[in-house]
Amino acid sequence: MPKKFPFSQTPKESTPQSFVVLITRQGKVGDIFLYILAILFSLSSTSCKKLVSIPEPVNTITTAETFSADAQANSTMSGIYANMMNNGLVFSDGAISIYSGLSADELVDLFSPTANPTAYQFFKNDILYNNSNITTYFWKPAYFAINQANSIISGIASSTGMSDSAKKVFTGEAKFVRAFCYFYLTNLFGNVPLVLTTDFNQTALLARADQAIIYQNIIQDLKDAQGLLLEDFSVGKGERIRPNKWAATALLARVYLFTQKYDSAITQANSVINNNQYNLVDLNNVFNKNSLESIWQLQQDISYSPYNATLEGLNYFIPKFYPNINPSVPVSTNLTRYMPSLSLSNELVNSFDSGDLRKQVWVGNTSATTGSVSNGTVYYFALKYILGSSTVPPFSSNTAPPQYYTVLRLGEQYLIRAEAEANSPNGISAAISDLNIIRARAQLLPYAGPSDQTSVINAIMHERQVELFCEWGHRWFDLKRWDVATQVLTANKGFPVNINSLLLPIPSSEIQIDYNLIQNPGY
Repeated sequence: MPKKFPFSQTPKESTPQSFVVLITRQGKVGDIFLYILAILFSLSSTSCKKLVSIPEPVNTITTAETFSADAQANSTMSGIYANMMNNGLVFSDGAISIYSGLSADELVDLFSPTANPTAYQFFKNDILYNNSNITTYFWKPAYFAINQANSIISGIASSTGMSDSAKKVFTGEAKFVRAFCYFYLTNLFGNVPLVLTTDFNQTALLARADQAIIYQNIIQDLKDAQGLLLEDFSVGKGERIRPNKWAATALLARVYLFTQKYDSAITQANSVINNNQYNLVDLNNVFNKNSLESIWQLQQDISYSPYNATLEGLNYFIPKFYPNINPSVPVSTNLTRYMPSLSLSNELVNSFDSGDLRKQVWVGNTSATTGSVSNGTVYYFALKYILGSSTVPPFSSNTAPPQYYTVLRLGEQYLIRAEAEANSPNGISAAISDLNIIRARAQLLPYAGPSDQTSVINAIMHERQVELFCEWGHRWFDLKRWDVATQVLTANKGFPVNINSLLLPIPSSEIQIDYNLIQNPGY
């Protein structure tokens, strides 16, 4: 049997009260932030990772101390990103790419239904209302980051020791993080509680806000962030690990596309594409740390070994010995070591055009190993990230990693602009031009199909499938927003996919505490 997902196991802890309101129960801003820092300290201790870089002891810092100087506030802001990236394959640390890929038609779960039922439910598009992964790997970490962001916004607003320039930048970053989290929450769950304050009296029994309202707040936060953030990468000391103005712009372009504000999407994507800090790069270098294509990346904790586990769940995308780095181990007795836990679907593998360089560079297969592989079966897997002990060469902990986890990149911006142009009057020619820029990098000939709107949009849909596969749930969200999810998934997966499965269930533990929360249909 292939190895189990460690992140599909039943969590060790259970939270008896609503997580949305848990962090805001303290009432005062100082106590709220103290509580958050205590949680961060606890998380770092239990995961054996260096999680947050805040002056010691973290569990005695008051809000006044935290925001008494620029450097301390900067360290606190850095802690948000550390927690987003180094917290055990949850939410922004791999879970979105993995579970959304299973829900869509990208990944095939090689486990039996009984071996990992909570993960297998995503693959079968038949998630039970009490699936523990929903709370532990999506709801909790997303709202945890949102509450961190809210506390930072409040703490900065009341600070008397910070410079005005630092206040602007860190407030902009906090608003960006809040918008980023809500984008994924609303695309995963639909209507969700909108928490914009640390005041428990306002958040204790929140109902679900309409998705249109969620998007309005996302757009406003990103617009605010655009005006507050710096244009360069100086906050990250030259590395692309802290969002700047263009990260906010790139995410705003995506949000405008999702909300069908096509003119605005074109405007925002134009701003990023025309900025000389970003360029398309060779396919082998797209996901390298500080790649010119990267707009924003998350940096893994290199003290954690194997720290490759924080890169899109790499241990589950790539077979343990790919290529064969341990030839002394007989293949015949260790077949599962040559099998990915998650293989690419036949539909995805076969969707690449003949000669598409992306298939050669970004798709691996088990035929590269020595000897018989699982009785001759060849499995394909995502190979966008090569970092870690699963590959050659293996990288040990505390060494400089060659890759960071890329969250936003320029390739997506061309496809955002192309789709928006195709949906705009007289925009077909421009859409084809952008489409061909992405195709050219993959060493494909220019698009030569019909130039009617439907055909061009279909071509862009296909290009998004093969360019953005296994990245941040793009395929899952695309199928849903194009209103073709049930049709495409039913055809590609071979079993009926119900419309109710397109949204995750609201965690039952939340509904038990907050009587204003209403469950999604079908659960």
